[in-house]
Amino acid sequence: MASPPTPAVAPTARTPPDTKPILLSIKNVAKTFGGNAVLRNVSLDIAEGEFLTVLGESGSGKTTLLRIIAGFETASSGEVWMGTLRLDLQPPYRRRVNTVFQSYALFPHLTVEQNVAYGLRVAKRPAAEIAQRVAEALDKVKMTAYAKAKPSKISGGQQQRVALARALVNRPRLLLLDEPLSALDANLRRQMQVELKSLQREVGIAFVFVTHDQEEAMVMSDRIALLRFGDLEQIATPREIYSRPATAYVAQFIGHTNLLKGEVRGGIARCASLSWPTQAPGGPALFSLRPEHVRLAGNAPEKSPEKNQGVRTRGRVVHQAFHGATELVRVACVDGLVLLARTAAGLVVKNEVELEFSPLDVVPVRESRERK
Repeated sequence: MASPPTPAVAPTARTPPDTKPILLSIKNVAKTFGGNAVLRNVSLDIAEGEFLTVLGESGSGKTTLLRIIAGFETASSGEVWMGTLRLDLQPPYRRRVNTVFQSYALFPHLTVEQNVAYGLRVAKRPAAEIAQRVAEALDKVKMTAYAKAKPSKISGGQQQRVALARALVNRPRLLLLDEPLSALDANLRRQMQVELKSLQREVGIAFVFVTHDQEEAMVMSDRIALLRFGDLEQIATPREIYSRPATAYVAQFIGHTNLLKGEVRGGIARCASLSWPTQAPGGPALFSLRPEHVRLAGNAPEKSPEKNQGVRTRGRVVHQAFHGATELVRVACVDGLVLLARTAAGLVVKNEVELEFSPLDVVPVRESRERK
């Protein structure tokens, strides 16, 4: 039996897509807790000035990977390098790496400026240098006006800015952020996503951001590293990981998709009553088709000439969900196949509809590996 087709994107591509120099190299890092493998030979390069998001559901190993980089956990095997320095052999205080935690961990009895200055005071830096660096850090996060305030007197978003300033004041080469926005309400969270991305561009250092929120990862990242059961499913830009998912898990985790399971013979893929031309190799195959590429025939403008040779099927609308500017329509087709289509909000959809999609929008993916 032939293997499923290989996707266009390699799921463990380590090298950043541009020509920036490599800041951090994670090489075959594994971590086991009591016989349970939390990370499985993870390899990843992070570029200077890159905003990389480590995305995954609970238990995927994302926070463990962050703690290994920071030095709060020791890898069971593998290496972490920063340039020519073997980072995983250094104690945390000797690594030019700082961490912003989910809880922010501000000292309640200290003022904002005292919290930011704390690390420099412990390092016994000169008073004049401390004052200058604290002022610069507070200015970058727009918290100068609150320098004398206690953490209890400022909002959650402002506390997050103080935690960022406290990390940045030490001038790290790499900043690690462990779900720092998760405690904020939805509106403030969206605002802080934009501000955090803008701040990262301003300070010019690499950020490694951990989250379970797909939308957050898509908005903020230069690249996304998606973890599942301690394995890297795919590393790619947000646009690439969405449009060219490597595995069925990636396709389902990032947004909505239709997974089409079928057979390829003679350059033709067949799934239930559907068929379309493909370059995938012969044999059992799995494909991803995003709902926005499935249109209700007659309800949308004609596509470009090269996409006019569409695949068509009929079905009955069984559910329609409102998503703001769009609606997600679930259609039960005549052959038992269920397809999702995304339409403009407010579009009148009949009970019986005809669906159409282009073969060019059907992406081959690998089956997702089950956890052992």
